[in-house]
Amino acid sequence: MDVLNMKDPSFLKNMTDAELEQTAEDIRSFLIDKLSVTGGHLGPNLGVVELTLMLHQLYDSPKDKFLFDVGHQAYVHKILTGRADQFDTLRQHKGLCGFPKRSESIHDCWETGHSSTSLSGAMGMTLARDLKGTDENIVPIIGDGALTGGMALEALNHIGHEQRDMTVILNDNEMSIAPNVGAMHNMLGRMRTAGKYQKAKDDLEMLIKKVPAFGGRLAAAAERVKDSLKYLLVSGMFFEELGFTYLGPVDGHDLHDLRANISYAKKTKGPILIHVVTKKGKGYAPAENDAKGTWHGLGPYKIESGEVVKKPGPPSYSGVFAETMKTIARSDDKLVAVTPAMPNGSGLDKFAKEFPERMFDVGIAEQHATTMSAGLAAQGMKPVLAIYSTFLQRGYDQLVHDVCRQNLNVMFAIDRAGLVGADGETHQGVFDISYMRHLPNMTLLCPKDENEFQHMLYTAYQHNDGPIAVRYPRGAGTGAPMDKKLQELPIGTWETLRSGGDAAVLAVGTMVPVAEEAAELLAKEGISVEVINARSIKPLDETMLKRLHGEGKPLLTLEEHALQGGFGSAVLEFFNNENLYNVPVERMGIPDWYIEHGSVSDLLKEIGLTGENTAARIKSILPRKQQRA
Repeated sequence: MDVLNMKDPSFLKNMTDAELEQTAEDIRSFLIDKLSVTGGHLGPNLGVVELTLMLHQLYDSPKDKFLFDVGHQAYVHKILTGRADQFDTLRQHKGLCGFPKRSESIHDCWETGHSSTSLSGAMGMTLARDLKGTDENIVPIIGDGALTGGMALEALNHIGHEQRDMTVILNDNEMSIAPNVGAMHNMLGRMRTAGKYQKAKDDLEMLIKKVPAFGGRLAAAAERVKDSLKYLLVSGMFFEELGFTYLGPVDGHDLHDLRANISYAKKTKGPILIHVVTKKGKGYAPAENDAKGTWHGLGPYKIESGEVVKKPGPPSYSGVFAETMKTIARSDDKLVAVTPAMPNGSGLDKFAKEFPERMFDVGIAEQHATTMSAGLAAQGMKPVLAIYSTFLQRGYDQLVHDVCRQNLNVMFAIDRAGLVGADGETHQGVFDISYMRHLPNMTLLCPKDENEFQHMLYTAYQHNDGPIAVRYPRGAGTGAPMDKKLQELPIGTWETLRSGGDAAVLAVGTMVPVAEEAAELLAKEGISVEVINARSIKPLDETMLKRLHGEGKPLLTLEEHALQGGFGSAVLEFFNNENLYNVPVERMGIPDWYIEHGSVSDLLKEIGLTGENTAARIKSILPRKQQRA
């Protein structure tokens, strides 16, 4: 069947295994072809083709509910539910979302961009089903890496306690974005090699039935033997002890094996966990053989060679971060790096090669990473926690309670601050200023370019007066010349980049070039605008703010961050606290809604954070005489 003609998964109901295998091949070819142009999460989706086909054949979506944890593995589901014709627009502005999207299809019942949420969401849906008296199946599909998240373990505990009917699909591909870590990963590895517990148990039961009955003692003994068999064949019996019926390991590419186990689960009461072992990147050699996580999510590539298409340009911020950390670590053995399952994305994989004993990847466990960093700092180490802006949201209480309250010297390297583009709403790092600047003892900095960034990292490392965070964007730098020697920057001071007497723009980070563009446009109209690099968000440069107020110039704050509680709000609060009025202060930033996926440039245009819009906003706050000019 032509992939583009797949409009509703009901067409799978009467397919033979041979027809399903051909469909799987067609879907893989389609994904490899389309993602070579758009980029996207290829490896995870190639690994779940047969699993997704079998789920849709045996269940009835949208009545039955599929919750794809993270959502990296939902492309096949999107194809089967009528969205194949939108894949040319995947992760593009106004195009197909790379994650499940409730507004996209009635088949998407749960939105996910961060891991470990599916089990809790599924438990809520299960409770709602039972309270309403309906009979739909609730099926969360969670990856092995996501089980390191504390929220997933909390949910497993509650699901096992409640004993409601639910089938959990554990998609174990042995690799998440980075190699998995921890006891959970090791336990699953033992399960994969332990053989088929269910088959061995069934064979034992058949043997017992052939033995003449000798009353209750033999029956009781047989049950004890079966229980012992669990511990013999499946190391730890972790899921059974939590209250689940465990089925597996199941070959995730064997349609017969999948059908038998899912069908059995549908007839079994209580919570079931089907342990499905899949091959990430299945069917495309470069993705199958990927050991670095490149094919988890990537940009365009050449199908024949598997070569990823890279455009030459300035160094990435994550690359500058890694090199700076290595430089500092060579002269200070107290510096240690911590990351929650993002060694490649953060650049710390390079750090780990040189300092393996000083690099700690804790898995998908942001809360633990934050508090562990506090523990390191409490004992005199210099921990650097490399974490994405949206992932640190998960460690907020630990940030408040364990780091800031104890005023510990933890350095936060907050990557993906600002708009990230194609990953969309769940990954746009536009709330970190709001959730960090109001915390006592916290210092917050943001660089205008990669050269200032390396000096800012060195400044943060030298800071010994409590927690400090440096927020920086995704992707390449601006092409600024890089100084060879690191130097400390004065915290709480801003930098005047351009003088001007008619108005002033206080710009943060990525908005500095936008402010400079606006000033250049206005200069052509005879309007002189001062451009200030507001690199210290907390503390503010109070001396400069008082100077600007004294000059009576209208002010505009500019930030790639939510307006509520952001940098502009901090400036307004300062003027209010100091009783400094009578000077217009306007703010530009991210409006009060979630920003969807698309290129960063397209998104900035959509929300008005451009040089032209900034120039127009500055003109609007000038005195009437200058506006007419």
